[in-house]
Amino acid sequence: MLKIDNELCIGCGICEDQCAFAAIEVKDGIAEVGENCTLCGACIEVCEPGALVMDIQGDTVKTDLASWSGVWVFCEYRQSQLAQVSLELLGIGRKLADRRGVSLCAVIIGSDIGTCAKSLTGYGADTVYAVDHQDLEHFTEDRYGRILARLIGEHRPEIVLAGATAIGRSFIPGVATILDAGLTADCTSLEIREEDGALLQTRPAFGGNIMATIECPRSRPQMATVRPKVMKASEFDSSRSGEVIAVDVQTEELASRIRVVESVAAGEETVNIQESDILVSGGRGLENEKGFELIRRLAEALNADVAASRAVVDAGWIPYPHQVGQTGKTVAPKLYIACGISGAVQHVAGMQSADVIVAINRDGNAPIFNVADFGIVGDLNEVIPKLITKIEEHRKA
Repeated sequence: MLKIDNELCIGCGICEDQCAFAAIEVKDGIAEVGENCTLCGACIEVCEPGALVMDIQGDTVKTDLASWSGVWVFCEYRQSQLAQVSLELLGIGRKLADRRGVSLCAVIIGSDIGTCAKSLTGYGADTVYAVDHQDLEHFTEDRYGRILARLIGEHRPEIVLAGATAIGRSFIPGVATILDAGLTADCTSLEIREEDGALLQTRPAFGGNIMATIECPRSRPQMATVRPKVMKASEFDSSRSGEVIAVDVQTEELASRIRVVESVAAGEETVNIQESDILVSGGRGLENEKGFELIRRLAEALNADVAASRAVVDAGWIPYPHQVGQTGKTVAPKLYIACGISGAVQHVAGMQSADVIVAINRDGNAPIFNVADFGIVGDLNEVIPKLITKIEEHRKA
């Protein structure tokens, strides 16, 4: 909890102004903390007299941090396929493990895993823990959670990574709770701090308006879920070798209060913009729903898929599966063309990993130009038809 030393507090009000949650109020010359305090610590940093103190009594502090070693990646396996985010996690996991001078281990849970477990060594894993059981064919939070928590408790890795997918988001928080560990969700960047080896976990905060770097200095393992398409996937190296360890499942771990009635795959008409090499994205600058006809024409000329900003999805101009951004999909295509998109930080967070970004906007001061590799200032209703014409001429030639 946050405590205030009344003898040191001078009632300057700086902490009150700094608090984004209006949790601090100066009364009678002394600051008071309200119930809506989130313990973010922003007020402590600006308090020059040092009157604000974070009381960590009662917090779980692991004094044996040195006994936790290694980097682990939970590799998502469903319907006989390895999720792409697993390869991205192995890529960043390999870098983190090398920085720490420790091993990289992968954990894969499912049924009929076959050769998939062995292939993970080619993608960078030194050791693979394979949990293969017919009752694990369908994902359930309780079964997967108990198994992963047991393995972590037995082998004590210092870092555990998982994808911020529907599966990762649903059961990794439960694993962290069982282990009494810290967890940072939806990370977009991971680094190792040289002086103490702590994992620095960066994620968007306050609706994507700032980027917060979070650390867990007093507990292990340090756990994070990572958004798909923000890390570079590990490439397969057939010359790499590693150990695959078959893990026996305990009877009590298979008990579940969840019954999967049916698993239905999305129809083919549903676009998966996260797998697209080229995306043409429309924003509020299209002015109305008919503006997407122009976007679709450009996408067709480029053999691309159509994406969108949150503003036009909220307006009902295009369905949610096309949304890019903090509350939509994170994409990393080879080419991203932003048409009539201002470039709010929430949108940029979802597409800044694209290889090449082209922006078309009539406002020359739009923030989107700060991240664009190429920018066109002009009316998209004039620019896009000319662009389509040039593309078609080039293809005919």
